[in-house]
Amino acid sequence: MTSTPRERLTDAAFALFAERGFHETTVDDVVARAGVGRTTFFRAFSAKEDVIFPDHEALVAQVQERLAASSDAPALAAASDAAGLVLEHYLAEGDRARLRYRITRQVAALRDREAASQLPYHRAFRVFLRDLTGESEASDLRAELLAGAVVTAHNHVLRRWLRGHTEADAARAELGRAMAEVALWATPSAPTDLAPVQETAIVVVRSTRPVDELLPALRAAAAEPGAAHAPGSTA
Repeated sequence: MTSTPRERLTDAAFALFAERGFHETTVDDVVARAGVGRTTFFRAFSAKEDVIFPDHEALVAQVQERLAASSDAPALAAASDAAGLVLEHYLAEGDRARLRYRITRQVAALRDREAASQLPYHRAFRVFLRDLTGESEASDLRAELLAGAVVTAHNHVLRRWLRGHTEADAARAELGRAMAEVALWATPSAPTDLAPVQETAIVVVRSTRPVDELLPALRAAAAEPGAAHAPGSTA
């Protein structure tokens, strides 16, 4: 299968990043390795940094399409399915995704860009989860929190795989467990029957009668709503 110029450029760039490092690789190095001209490079990418990241716009569009097509599924199950779609993209990239992760950890500008790339995913989940929370666009705190939980759960699982702590099948299973935790956290607690509040009336009395004689009367007065004074006392 013949690759496109963009694919050849991406393959060449990642090969050079692995051999020389990100900073040491120039656009001229990439086009020379790919066998294309600079004009072709800049038709595909606006800068060397663009080669590093996957096509997030296309991925977000796939997430939105998956969510839109899941109208019959519970909202959080649909969100979990869409998050799994993103995970599968990285798993399919394999070593390239892991190399990207190592490079972004080393280059501050790339880390910032990676963080910014999370926002469209968060927004897509937030908009979708409003149906679950019943909130409006102007006041959707719970949907915002749920979307953040979905993205965070996915990223936690993805990072473990990128660092080599898990294999692909284990990462898929971990994502399922992580999303189950999100669902558990998102489910409102069932209302509990609170025990009746026990009120205590404190009465200040002055009397010449012995305390032992007064206590029964005080207890009776405290138990009677509206009782103002114990018998035999003066206010």
